[in-house]
Amino acid sequence: MNTSHLPTSIPAYLDQLRRALAGADRALVQDALYDAEEYLRSELAEQPGRSEAEVIASVASSYGAPDEVAEIYRDTEVKVQTALRPPAPAPRTSRVGRFFGVAADPRTYSSLFYMVLSLATGIFYFTWVVAGFSLSLGLVFVLIGIPLLILFFGSVRVLSLVEGRLVEVMLGERMPRRPLYAARGRNWLQRIGDMFTDVRTWSTLLYMLMMLPLGAVYFSVSITAFSLALSLVAAPLAAWTGLAAAGVTTYGWTLLSWSDGSGLSTSIPLWATPLALAAGVLLLFVSLHLVRGIGRVHGLVAKHLLVRTAQYS
Repeated sequence: MNTSHLPTSIPAYLDQLRRALAGADRALVQDALYDAEEYLRSELAEQPGRSEAEVIASVASSYGAPDEVAEIYRDTEVKVQTALRPPAPAPRTSRVGRFFGVAADPRTYSSLFYMVLSLATGIFYFTWVVAGFSLSLGLVFVLIGIPLLILFFGSVRVLSLVEGRLVEVMLGERMPRRPLYAARGRNWLQRIGDMFTDVRTWSTLLYMLMMLPLGAVYFSVSITAFSLALSLVAAPLAAWTGLAAAGVTTYGWTLLSWSDGSGLSTSIPLWATPLALAAGVLLLFVSLHLVRGIGRVHGLVAKHLLVRTAQYS
């Protein structure tokens, strides 16, 4: 390998790697930069007395030049995504096939599970951010306040990685699998300042605050839509099989209920049960499309707020 074109410092190496990965997924770039810096820093620590240029030249044959590392990461990413991605449903050309084919897409059901789970995660994230930030700021003028603030920001970054794994597994959006590497050569005051000036810190806090209202909306939409759709499907079937008396429930929009002492009943007249069944099936598939669409949009929002634009300085 020709070492004359190798960078002579770790920041220069990372900058070349970032430029070699131009156009790649931002989460992939973050992981590649983290791995490269961790490896180079560890090699530099194990070889005291040698300069960064000498260490980079000595490990170039095993780890690779920036452009070689970038190519390896691109190839590996394709293989990993192919292995992790659930089998894609058979392509359908007709509109009817695409409409009903949503039921065969595994991503639909993982998105539904994420929407239901988001209420619990949203409550936890919101509580953690509000309580942690308030406590840290309240004690910032005493000795314990600054360490608490640092721990709080660190915990938020850990939670962002956890949320990223949920988003990637359930929604299919590529998210970072490694944290941002801590800046070297800066004292603790500068690192604290970096936490406050890093846009990703505040965008992550914003995301976690947003998850409470979003989680409530996602949970309500999913439960309401599927409850109504399944009730519209079940009510006619119950009436046709004799399990429910049709048209005897007269209050509100109740589709199926347990009448006092008379068993199961439905508010749908017998003549309208075919229409109710058709409406229920239609609403069920519309709800599946809605869930899958919300999952895709939320994945993009999470990517925008939790992943910092790939850069190194």
